[in-house]
Amino acid sequence: MKPFFYLFFLLPLVLSSQSNWQQKADYNMNVSVDVKTFEFSGSQEIVYTNNSPDTIRKVYYHLYFNAFKPGSQMDVRSLNISDPDRRVKDRISKLKKNEEGDLSVFELKQDGKPIVFEKQETVLLARLNKVLLPGKKTKLALKFTGVVPKQIRRSGRNNNDGVALSMTQWFPKLAEYDFEGWHPNPYIAREFHGVWGDYDVKITIDKNYILGGTGYLQNSNEIGYGYQSKNKTVDHSKKEALTWHFYAPNVHDFTWAADPDFYHDVVRGPNDVELHFLYKTNLENWRKLQPHSVGLMEYFNENIGEYPWKQYSIIQGGDGGMEYAMSTLITGGEQYSRLLGTTSHEMAHAWFQHILANNEAKHPWMDEGFASYIDVLAENSVLGKTPKNPFKG
Repeated sequence: MKPFFYLFFLLPLVLSSQSNWQQKADYNMNVSVDVKTFEFSGSQEIVYTNNSPDTIRKVYYHLYFNAFKPGSQMDVRSLNISDPDRRVKDRISKLKKNEEGDLSVFELKQDGKPIVFEKQETVLLARLNKVLLPGKKTKLALKFTGVVPKQIRRSGRNNNDGVALSMTQWFPKLAEYDFEGWHPNPYIAREFHGVWGDYDVKITIDKNYILGGTGYLQNSNEIGYGYQSKNKTVDHSKKEALTWHFYAPNVHDFTWAADPDFYHDVVRGPNDVELHFLYKTNLENWRKLQPHSVGLMEYFNENIGEYPWKQYSIIQGGDGGMEYAMSTLITGGEQYSRLLGTTSHEMAHAWFQHILANNEAKHPWMDEGFASYIDVLAENSVLGKTPKNPFKG
């Protein structure tokens, strides 16, 4: 057994000494997007299973897009700390009214009956009408509206690469409850913590936009656009919009990106995993990346453990790079070394965040440390390099 593989699978045993249960939140969402105004509206149902030994009397949701407004906690923090994120700095404070983000809930029910809720910027608190006992389930249903902000950090519209929509942390997301209690962290541009569950998501958008991200597309015959459609001559001429239906099993996040000019390639990876690539600039580098990405996944499978899903999407969008469920969003591609290095790091997070799923908002070293260690080894492996000290940098 590989030493790194052994370490990886020991870690859950160590963690289980603190907690041997985890909550479950199964999502069903329908959302419609207006690509002209960048506004969206939707409905959401969550079947929430309380696997804890505790009685749950309230729930919290994250409303991340509300951070992208002048005067938000993220804005104030970035303006006042001595070492602000260079990608944020004072940019939120300079947003115009039509560039701000928003995420608003205007109806929330538990098992069909309205419940009282209150919002404080990026956090929503709802008090349950009926307590949720250990081992029991409840259905939480809400309706929401949103506005995609000008891209500042990870999420947003019309980023520097020209990608129309980078939809990360875009929906009302149930906060995690674990052995330490609730984690309703206000969003200040740091990392995340999420609840495991199955996501069934339908996104209705202008017919000319091509989507990619978390989950398996369920209606490729209606969509086409390079997805493995049996009907290769899908005719969208009579439609104004298409509904993309995705299903993602056993994940703790759901992310997507969209653009009318995306190239979309699918490459077969190890264990029949489909690697999806969506990109629109630096075409030569993004195509060069594809066989190297297969090699990266082979390395991680051999040295950590088999990737448990059958799809992974690498998408041009966002800023820098950030790991998401079954996918990553990566900017640029002008320098191939950076594109490959970022891909190696974010793909490593598919194991060290989206399988382990530790609270990276509180303990970022756990997944960042492991990912930073092995991404260097994987990159050198696919490039055929054997430096004496690969960690010298």
